[in-house]
Amino acid sequence: MRIDPASPADDVSFEPGYPLGAADGDGETGTQQARPVDLNSAANGDRPQLTVVIPTRPGEDGVAELVERLGPEVAPLHAEIIVVIYGDGLSMDALAFTAQLCPVPVRLLSLPPADRGADRSQAVLAGTRHARGAWVLVMNAGPHHPADAAVVLASAALRHNSDIVVGTRFAGRPSAQGRPDGRAGAALAARLVKSAFPRRLAVVSDPLSGLFMFRTAAVDAAQLSPAASRILLEILVRNPATRVTEVAYRPATQDKAPPGRDLRKDARFLGHLLQLRLTRLARQLRDRPTTPRSRLLQLLRMTAFGVVGVSGLAVNTAALWFLYRILGWNDLLSAALATQASTAWNFILIDTLIYRRRSGGSPARRAISFFVMNNLLLLARLPVLDALARTGTPVLTGNIITLTALFIVRFVLSDRAIFGPAASGPVRDPVRVLVDTSRAEAPADTSRAQAPAAAGSARPAGTVPASRKRPRYLGYRYDVAGVMTIGSQIMLPELEFFRAQWVPDSDVDITVRVGDVGGAAPRRRAAMTEYADPTVIHYEEHLGRLGANFRARLGDRISIEVGPLLAHSEHVVYTNILEPLLRFVMVAKGRMLLHSACVEINGVGVMLSALTDTGKTGTVLRLLREHGGRFLSDDMTVIDAEGNASCFPKPLTISAHTLRAVRADDLTRSEWRRLQIQSRLHSKGGRSIGIALSRLNLPIMGINALTQMLIPPPKYSVDRLVPCRVASATQVRELFIIERGAPRLADLDRKSALNQLIVTTDDAYGFPPFRYLAPAITIGGLSYQQLRMTEREILAGFLSNVRVRTLASNTFSWADDISRLVDTGRPS
Repeated sequence: MRIDPASPADDVSFEPGYPLGAADGDGETGTQQARPVDLNSAANGDRPQLTVVIPTRPGEDGVAELVERLGPEVAPLHAEIIVVIYGDGLSMDALAFTAQLCPVPVRLLSLPPADRGADRSQAVLAGTRHARGAWVLVMNAGPHHPADAAVVLASAALRHNSDIVVGTRFAGRPSAQGRPDGRAGAALAARLVKSAFPRRLAVVSDPLSGLFMFRTAAVDAAQLSPAASRILLEILVRNPATRVTEVAYRPATQDKAPPGRDLRKDARFLGHLLQLRLTRLARQLRDRPTTPRSRLLQLLRMTAFGVVGVSGLAVNTAALWFLYRILGWNDLLSAALATQASTAWNFILIDTLIYRRRSGGSPARRAISFFVMNNLLLLARLPVLDALARTGTPVLTGNIITLTALFIVRFVLSDRAIFGPAASGPVRDPVRVLVDTSRAEAPADTSRAQAPAAAGSARPAGTVPASRKRPRYLGYRYDVAGVMTIGSQIMLPELEFFRAQWVPDSDVDITVRVGDVGGAAPRRRAAMTEYADPTVIHYEEHLGRLGANFRARLGDRISIEVGPLLAHSEHVVYTNILEPLLRFVMVAKGRMLLHSACVEINGVGVMLSALTDTGKTGTVLRLLREHGGRFLSDDMTVIDAEGNASCFPKPLTISAHTLRAVRADDLTRSEWRRLQIQSRLHSKGGRSIGIALSRLNLPIMGINALTQMLIPPPKYSVDRLVPCRVASATQVRELFIIERGAPRLADLDRKSALNQLIVTTDDAYGFPPFRYLAPAITIGGLSYQQLRMTEREILAGFLSNVRVRTLASNTFSWADDISRLVDTGRPS
């Protein structure tokens, strides 16, 4: 029966079990390929942004009710819905009626009779093949997946720039405790899967979830197996470079007891898991070094592996001699026990000496893999050893022969699989990102939360009572450019110019306090958790409450709470936490914090922009010292849409290449000596090392905080480096984007200038955890994406009043060139 989308809803009917959907014959195989049928005419001509795939089968009620609830929820997302039927005897009368009233396109896909034995994974893949959206969201037709979860997943995907978003039933670590509704088995299965793929699934707590979403451009659907028992696991493992975000949701409680175990499904699941593991192992073994350097390194590793192997051979032979000759045990039993001794010896040396910097994962996992490999090879050696013994070959000699013969096999398996780059390479997302809208965070002054252990738990896992009462008084208060106020328990050197102790601490826009943030126990990796109602961002690193942790509560007023470690590194608190929030609070108030320098020369407002460590600070110092300029800012400038700039005189950071412009008589000899070291550590090279480390599973904010505590950044107020006056505001007329290279001066169109200035500003926020923190920011009712759009509008208005030029030099002569150009362009 063909459905006419234009027909009245009460005229649409289906015969139970009728294979809905048009079918095309396959000339080669004779099978039919189903095509979806339109159930309504809602905006079918437009390509949707999101496709919701709902697989359903006989016995699953509620698909019509789900579509009815889901339609209005996903309509603002420009979505479509595809319902996929797999199985016979399913009536779709209620769905046909509901689809006529749905505000988004609803299509129905019925797998052909040949595929009626298909399962949910095949139904999902079939729906994905017909998805028109850039994103595919998969959810069950039953009551377990709430309709509003689809909106939360889609919002998280767009905000966090993820490739896969997983709806997790376990907001914290999977746990089998307190799961009367059937989630105990799911938690145990999740632990099994995560143990099979410890690095790939490190940031995923529920890899077997049935509620998930993925970007079609990031997932190669062609390589997904239709025989997969768990399609999300298939997607995660076969697309290891994708970025993953989790969204916690609360499944509906089952009204009836869960059905008994289906042993056939369990066997299929275990078979699928084994297949994925073996496929990954085969891919690792096929990976060969492709460059001369990598081949040389492999040869060196093999040589070292052979040296260790010789020492292990001596240990093995000595153990076999003792067990076989001295104790008189059976030769095969003695060989087996000697293998255990030499395996332990070899592993300790190989893991600590050869692969100390290359191996990944836990030592326990590597040890188990190494012992399993050697014992499997032992099973292959024993028959050969027995055959050699029967031919009269001495047992000790036969043992040496069989061990030597398997050297290459052991090295290849160890180098590419156990200690190989697939196991040791950095994961794409070292920080676990969790959006938890299933519960609200506890108040900031009493919470010690990390991600909750389970959806619906009364207290987050790792919660501990307050260790001691902390004061609430804000000893440092600032009025930033007359736009916003900040109160802090930590002195913020970057804002000292704006110190305003007369501001009541009860009226500030942003507060910064010290508290016990984080759980008592360490964690395996950093986690950024976003809570709702109100929006709370919770960041916690590996060391529990000893780590560089913070919590930010967003609303009309923003409250930040930092752990004790961060409280001793005020530069990290300001640069990595406060300034990103400050940037978007400025946007909500009609201003922009632009990464630029600003001076006033002979009454003309001049702005300079450049990539980090180009020479902007040195140019500013020369303009002030040699050309009589007035200072407004060096790193960040507050601008508005009318072309005005307000001063933001943070202390100047002196990097290595800026030293040539520093001629301050006020600096002592010891300060000059320290400056030689500080300027190199806190330069572009040091920053690049920090960014590289941030891609690894390391407590990077803690490392940064400790580094800046031991070697503080070289920050000096501008009037200590050069005699000058500070201007409070100016009307900017000239903007120069300075570059290194062949001398060049060229006008830059406003669109190109806008894009370049946004990139330059974003580059200033490249250090973590900005990438994880920023997408969760909501200020003044504006989301992160809306704030960025508003920021672009402010900058566009600013540029409409300014002349923008690119100025390149290979002799650091920007100060002289700018002064000459400003004088030339001034009206006489």
